[in-house]
Amino acid sequence: MKSKLLKPLIGVVILLVSISCKVEPEAIEYGKDQCSFCKMNIVDKTHSAQYVTKKGKQFKFDAIECLINDLTDKSEDEMALILTADYGNPGEMIDAKTATFLICKEIKSPMGANLSSFSSKNKAEELQQKYTGEIYSWETLKQKLSDK
Repeated sequence: MKSKLLKPLIGVVILLVSISCKVEPEAIEYGKDQCSFCKMNIVDKTHSAQYVTKKGKQFKFDAIECLINDLTDKSEDEMALILTADYGNPGEMIDAKTATFLICKEIKSPMGANLSSFSSKNKAEELQQKYTGEIYSWETLKQKLSDK
């Protein structure tokens, strides 16, 4: 009798453990979720960001600069995913480490750094030519913001 109950119970436990350990980003609920760094509501689909730790914990941000500020005292080795919104495709998240970033006074971001990310370097360069500004990689951007 015990073995009949034990097998389904073990199956349920294994299922719950496997579901709870997924390392995937959760969709940002714009207008509901709060920034993990500054606690403002996340409303801008073109400048949001998030990271997921290797343990699956979610951290969401209203601006890329909040993400970078939050990461200053953490190790990126602990992160499974670091994502930023693709300015050209609002609401779509891209890998921050391969993104191209533009700081441009004409493209306002929620926290005032005027920082946007792009999946395509060409799109960032187009907007740079149209409005001016400086282009950065993930590594050069972190260095720029840490120099302040």
